[in-house]
Amino acid sequence: MLVGKKATIDGSTMAARNDDTFKPLTPQHVVVYPAYHDHPNQVHSYLNAFVGDRPADGARYQGVPNVNFQQEGVYDENGFNEFNVGMSATESVYANERVLAYDPLNETSGINEDVIVAMVLPFIHSAKEGVQYLGELVAKYGSAEGNGVIFVDQNDVWYMEIVTGHHWVAQRIPDDSYAVTGNRVAIQTVDFDDPDNFMWSDGIREFVAHHHLNPDLDTWNFRHIFGTATTFDQHYNTPRQWYGHRVLSPTVDLDPLDFDLPFILPATHQLTLKMSKQS
Repeated sequence: MLVGKKATIDGSTMAARNDDTFKPLTPQHVVVYPAYHDHPNQVHSYLNAFVGDRPADGARYQGVPNVNFQQEGVYDENGFNEFNVGMSATESVYANERVLAYDPLNETSGINEDVIVAMVLPFIHSAKEGVQYLGELVAKYGSAEGNGVIFVDQNDVWYMEIVTGHHWVAQRIPDDSYAVTGNRVAIQTVDFDDPDNFMWSDGIREFVAHHHLNPDLDTWNFRHIFGTATTFDQHYNTPRQWYGHRVLSPTVDLDPLDFDLPFILPATHQLTLKMSKQS
């Protein structure tokens, strides 16, 4: 759940997600990584053969590993750095077979969800810079899987969806609106003439046009082109998205089985942390 600063009661941005660890108790461990200077280092994924080079200088940041990090690697799901930039990076999303046929995931050595925070968070100063920085890493290494990544600072909330080996789109949540999603491609119509609110991978429009991947006649809908619309989506993913909207926009009439549920809706009242917990 993502909320713009003019949609909250206190003027703060909000970004939250749940975790699908299937245990009755899952205590979360916050780890603080110190700032470092003149110390080139590498990050190794425990999920595949990815090895990433990091810059010599990095900011202090928090991580929340959902594993025994001393034995199973980094796996920081989310955190904040000393510049008050936050990110959350382990929401799985899935592309359809049609697009993956032309740009498959780099499962062997591409950047994986367990290392995204460590590779990005120490080196960014804003939410938008986070999108750009991670996009450059995807271009360099390729992506091992589909991921939804949240970036947030005191002014902006950006949501980035990496869907194939090298292609992604990100959207800024409007200040007066909120967004809800879960484990399914969420971003819909992309305005390529609005770089203040959309970002995308190099060559994505040419990629779609060259391989005849757009099913629509006159729109460029990221979800329609790259996303899935399966029975699993309809019975697991879309109802959760629908319920989030039901809590935050109870007067809006939506169908829990609708593949075209909106990602973003304007807030009809000031949203609070207590309300968001209900969803």
